[in-house]
Amino acid sequence: MSRTTGPTTPRSGLVVVALCFLTIVFDGYDLIVYGSAVPSLLAEPGWDLGPAQAGAIGSYALAGMLIGALGAGAVTDAIGRRRIMLVGITWFSVLMVACAFAPSPGALGLLRFLAGLGLGGVIPSAIALTVEYAPRGRRQLYNALMFAGYSVGGVLAAVLALLLAADHGWRPLLAIGAAPLVVVLPLAWRFLPESVGYLLAKGRDDEAAALAARYGVDLPALREERAAAADTAGPKALFRRGALAATLLFGAASFCGLLLVYGLNTWLPQIMRQAGYPLGSALTFLLVLNVGAVVGAVVASLLADRFGPKPVTVAAFLLATACLVVLSQRVDTGLLLVAVTVAGLGSVGTQILVNGYVAVHHPAAVRATALGWALGVGRAGAIVGPLFGGWVLASGIGFEWNFYGFAVPALAGALLIALVPRRRGDGPAAVPSGHVTGTTTTGTTTTGTTTTGTAETAGTTKEETTA
Repeated sequence: MSRTTGPTTPRSGLVVVALCFLTIVFDGYDLIVYGSAVPSLLAEPGWDLGPAQAGAIGSYALAGMLIGALGAGAVTDAIGRRRIMLVGITWFSVLMVACAFAPSPGALGLLRFLAGLGLGGVIPSAIALTVEYAPRGRRQLYNALMFAGYSVGGVLAAVLALLLAADHGWRPLLAIGAAPLVVVLPLAWRFLPESVGYLLAKGRDDEAAALAARYGVDLPALREERAAAADTAGPKALFRRGALAATLLFGAASFCGLLLVYGLNTWLPQIMRQAGYPLGSALTFLLVLNVGAVVGAVVASLLADRFGPKPVTVAAFLLATACLVVLSQRVDTGLLLVAVTVAGLGSVGTQILVNGYVAVHHPAAVRATALGWALGVGRAGAIVGPLFGGWVLASGIGFEWNFYGFAVPALAGALLIALVPRRRGDGPAAVPSGHVTGTTTTGTTTTGTTTTGTAETAGTTKEETTA
C-alpha cells in the first residue's frame, strides 16, 4: 500500500505533518464533541440519563482507545504506519455515523467504544510519523503543531455545538464525525508516505531508497543507526535497567495528563451550566479551553526546543494546577476566561508536550513502542476522567470540587515528569539551529521513525541517533 514509486519530485516533511494534523483534527473532534453533546444527551426524551451514566458513556470510547493505542503501538511495526492510518481513519469515521443513529444509551456506548478502537489506533502512528519527518531541533514544534489538531477539533466541536445543539440536538454533531471519509482519507491515500525504516525492515530496499530520495532522508545514516540499535528494539527494551524508571514515569504522567484532557473536555460545559451559565456561554468555555490549548502548546513547544522538554512540561502541569484552583473560585468572567485559556495549555497542551518528550527521550529503535505504551497507559486516565467528573457532578458536593479533583492529578503530573531521568536527547540542541554547516542529520528507528528535513549543526549527528 506504500506509494513510493514513480517520479521522485522532492517533497517537504511538512506534507506528512499536515496529513497527520488533519487526522488528529477529526480524532479530536470525535472525542471532544461528546462533551458538547452531553447537555443535549441529558435532556434526550426517553433516555433518562444522569451525569454518572453520561460519564460512563464518555469513557467507553476511551476504553476503546486504550485497546487501539496499545494494539497499534505493536502492530504498526509489523504492518506499517501508513496502513494503520488509513484503516483507522476509515474505521472511526464509519462508527461516528453509526453513533449518530444510536437508538438507546446502551447502543451509543457500544458504538462509542468501537469508534475508540480506530481513534486510539491512529495516534501513535501520527506522532511517530511526524517526529520521523520533522527536522532535528524542531521535533517538539512539529509534534505540537500536528497534535494541536486535537484542540482544533475541539474548537470545531464547540463552534458547531454553538450553532447546532440548541435547535438540532446531539445527533448532527456526531454525524459530522464522518467528514474524514471525504476530507482526509483521499489525501492520505495519495500523499501519505510509508516509513523508510519500516520498508528497510521488510527488505524493500528499492522502495526505501526512492522514498529517502524524495524526502531527503540520509539512507546510509539510517542503515548505520538501525544496525547500532538492533539489540535495543522491541517492547522488552522499555523495561530493561536504565529505561524502566522513565517508562513507568511517562506512563503515569500520561495517565494524569489524559485524565485532565478528557475529564475537562467532557464536563466543562455541564459544570459551567451547573454554575448558572446558559448553554451558549457554557459551550464558550469549552471553545476557550481548546483555543488556549492550541496557542499554548505551540508556544510551549518552542520553549521545549529551546530549553528542553522536561522543565517546560513540569511548568505546564504546574500552570494547570494553579488555574484549576482559580476556576474553583467564583471570580469575575474575565479572569475566569483567562484561567480557562491557560488551563487549556495545562491540560491538552501538556499532554502534547508529554508525547513529544517520550518521542525524543527513548532510543529511536523503540520510539513507536514507547509512544504506544505511554498513550495506552494514559488511556486509563482518559477513562477515569469522564467517570470521575460525572461522579463529582452527581454527588452535589459543591461547584469548587469539580476543579479541586482535577488539580490533584495536574500536580501529580508535574512531580512525575520532574522525576524522569535525563538523557542526552532531553535537553535543547547543543548548537542553535541557525549555526549550520550544510549537513543533514537523520534520526531513525527499527520501527520506522526517521527525522529529516533541514541542514543541522556539525557535531550533533551522534546525539540525534540516541534521541
